[in-house]
Formats: sequence, C-alpha cells, structure tokens
Amino acid sequence: MASLILRTEQYFDGTDLHAGRLASIAITDDRIAAIRLEEPSRGGAEARTTQAPRGDEATAEVIDATGLTVLPGLIDAHFHPVSSTFDVASIDRQHPSLRALDARQHLESALLRGFTTVRDAGGGDIGLVRALERGLIQGPRLLLAGKAISQTGGHGDMRPGDSISICGCGYSGALSQVVDGVDEMRRAVREQLRQGADHIKLFVSGGVLSPTDPIWMDQFTDEEIGAAVQEAATRRTYVMAHAHTAEAVRRCVRNGVRSVEHGTLMDRQSADEVAEAGAFVVPTLAVVDVLRESGDRLPRGAAEKLAAVADRNCAALSECVRAGVKLGFGTDLFGELRARQADEFKVRGRIQSPVDVLRSATRVNAELVNQTGQIGTLAAGALADVIGVEGNPLENVQVLAEPERYLKLVIKGGRIIVNRLSGRRQ
Repeated sequence: MASLILRTEQYFDGTDLHAGRLASIAITDDRIAAIRLEEPSRGGAEARTTQAPRGDEATAEVIDATGLTVLPGLIDAHFHPVSSTFDVASIDRQHPSLRALDARQHLESALLRGFTTVRDAGGGDIGLVRALERGLIQGPRLLLAGKAISQTGGHGDMRPGDSISICGCGYSGALSQVVDGVDEMRRAVREQLRQGADHIKLFVSGGVLSPTDPIWMDQFTDEEIGAAVQEAATRRTYVMAHAHTAEAVRRCVRNGVRSVEHGTLMDRQSADEVAEAGAFVVPTLAVVDVLRESGDRLPRGAAEKLAAVADRNCAALSECVRAGVKLGFGTDLFGELRARQADEFKVRGRIQSPVDVLRSATRVNAELVNQTGQIGTLAAGALADVIGVEGNPLENVQVLAEPERYLKLVIKGGRIIVNRLSGRRQ
C-alpha cells in the first residue's frame, strides 16, 4: 500500500524530462512503487491536480508538486564528511568527538541542499554510516572510503617537511594514511574494506593542500596502484584516485582505476584514454573558485600550487566533453565554505548543457558507484530519493545553485525531510 503520493506535471527521471501530463509518483516505505501518468479530466488542469488516489492508494498522503520540477535526489561523488577547515593538517589534532559533531552538521546541511547520497573521498568512518542508518543523525546516504591512501611524501601525507618526526612509523591522520610498497598497499586496502569501506581512495598525483608534494609529482608505482585495484575487485568494488595531471590520469586508467578525481590538467590524449577504458572523471570546479577567493585561509605554499591548476580546469573538462568521457559530479569543499556545495552546478553550467550537468549529478553518478536503478533515477523499484524545485533546471541549471531560494521539497528513502509547499498537501 502506497504511503505517499507525489503529484507533478514535470519530472526528470535522471535521463530525460517528462512534461505535459500529470504524473503520480507512488512511494511505499523507502521505494518508488510506481509512476502513473494520468489522463486529463474534463475540468482541465486545475481539476487534474485534485483527483483522488485510486484503490489501495486512497489512504496515502498526497503532496501536490504540480508547480515544481521533480528530480531524483542529487549525488555528490566527491565529499569529505570530516572537513572542518582547509588547513587539513589541523584536522588531525581535533578530538574525534569534535570531528564527528562537525561531520554531523556537514551531512545535515548537504541533505537540506537536496543531496540524498554522498560518496566519501576520504575521512569518513563506519560510525557515521551507522549513525545515519539508525537515525541518530540526519543526512545523505554515505558511501564510505574510510582513510584515503597515500605514499610517503604524497598528497595525503600531512607532515610538514621542515620538522623532524621522532616516530619512524608511517603517518596516519584523520583523512588519510601512508603506505609504501605493494605489500603495505594490499594490507591497507584490505583493512579499509574490513572496516566497511564501499570503495578505495588513492592519491596518484600531487595536490594543492598538502605540504611537501608538487602538483606534477607522480605518486605510487604502477604495481602499487594495480595491487589496490586488485584487492578492491575481490570485494566487487573499485578504486577512486586523486589525479591532477594528464600523466597521472593515464596511469590511473592503465592500471584499472574506475574513478579519476579532479583531472584539472587533462589533455585530449588522456581524455581519450579515459573514454576508451570506460572509466569516469569527477571534476571539482567550484572548489577552485572558492580557494581563489580564500587565499588568505590556505596553508603555506598552497596558493602557488593552486595557480598551476586554476586556469586549466575548465579546458580539461571541455576536452572530456569532446572525448565523450563519462563525467560524474563532485564538490570537494572544506571548512565553512562547504556551504558553497551547490555552486558546482553554476560552474559546470558554463561548459556543459543543463541536462548533462543534471545527468552527471544523478544517473551518471549512480552508475559510477554501482547503484544504477537504485539511486539517481525516478523509476519503479528505485529508492524514493526525490527533490522538487521551482523553475526548470533543464533550462537554467542555476536553479540548483540556489537551493535556499528554489528548493521546496526533499524526500530521502520515502521520508519527507523538507516540505516548503505550505497548504499544498491534499
């Protein structure tokens, strides 16, 4: 028996827009039970919106969303739940309970922006997943990476280069851990999977916020990357890899990495190799704009490294579009600037059509995380993750960039989280 009926005259199913006929989206428990197109009544559009549910749906709650565009819940495929500041090294010094409370606030805010699933890119843990599952905190579905894996002196090694460590053991911080060699890589991947990781995160090039590695630096050997991919495959999952340079991207796909993160310095050759391999790229464009505006908050040396990628990332995305690369959607924001999460829609809209941006944040991301048909779609059998916005984001994606203004409805797993349609329940 349906528990909730959502009525709309315009919905995007993750692939295409359906408009012009009244549709009833029937939700039972946490799933979409059916989507029914209804024939116009003799009374016209006004009468159509007040038709009573049929049969066993007569007792369901009905929400009139006929003035909205209804979409699948959004997916952020590059999200750091533990990310209270761009001074990443300082996160290691925070008490775990403080990190958890900050993560709670970050997750709750993301859900209120319409993101019903997020993919951890390093720093999440099974405690956050269980707290979400049990309703102790409210937030998106969290797909876990656990600690991202770095080589010594790589992007995930947050030890400063101008100090001496008394301990000779490898670094392990809040977001990442250091391993060197194939055997250590295998152990680290197995340990993250044992602790509930849904996928594995590696660092394969230098990065902006880390203290000792230049952007152009290749990280991990092919054998180490291949070992991580092989171990992930034993759990029927995959590797996502931070990679800025074209060479790092090529090394990723040649060694079986499924998901390339950032790709800010990609060229056409690397884009063609990604497309040929059937791999994905998850650009993170808005974070570059945010970092440029916040140069005084960056760790020492980060501003200079940011300059190496800031003017190239849009060109790299354009090469991916021309090559036919499967493009996901991610944000990668830290600190108080996490509130800018929805800015990614605005920046992506400069290069891609609105429908392609929406597909990235729904259907493509669902395919990326191996959940096609479960999330990122409005279809019978899918999880009932649904949002409703004023306006048409397929004509103007800016609608999704301003959730505080346009987002009126959020449903996650059949549960109403946000309903700003006052007086429109039937």
